Amino acid sequence: MRLKVLLPFEVFVDEADVSRIVAETAQGSFGLLPRRLDCVAALAPGILIYETAARDEVCLAVDEGVLVKTGPDVVVSVRRALRGTDLGRLRDAVTQQFEQQDAQDRDLRSAMARLESGFVHRFAGFEHE
Repeated sequence: MRLKVLLPFEVFVDEADVSRIVAETAQGSFGLLPRRLDCVAALAPGILIYETAARDEVCLAVDEGVLVKTGPDVVVSVRRALRGTDLGRLRDAVTQQFEQQDAQDRDLRSAMARLESGFVHRFAGFEHE
C-alpha cells in the first residue's frame, strides 16, 4: 500500500510499500492490510501505526481526521500529527503540543468574539444616530 498523511499545509508522510496500518476511530482500533476492501473512516485523536519493509513500526500521533482507502492508496487527512518511536514520549509530546495548540485556538476564538461583539455594538450605534 501507499500511505499519505496530509496536514493542512504539508504532506507529513508519503510512504510506499506499507504492509499494514492500524488506526483509531471512535468505535475502536482497526487494521488495514493490502487486500482489504476500500473504505472510509472518521479517525479519533490517537496513535496511527504503520509498518514497512524498510522500517519497523512507525507511530504517529494524529488529531481527528479522515482515512480513505482506495485500491492500494491510503490517504489520511488530519489537522495535526507527530512522529515518534517511543509511545510514552510520543504521548507526552502530544499532550504538551496539542494542549498548547488548543489553548491558542481558544484564545484566538475569544479574541475574535470580542472583536465581533465590538463591531456589532458600534454598528448598532450608527443606526441610532
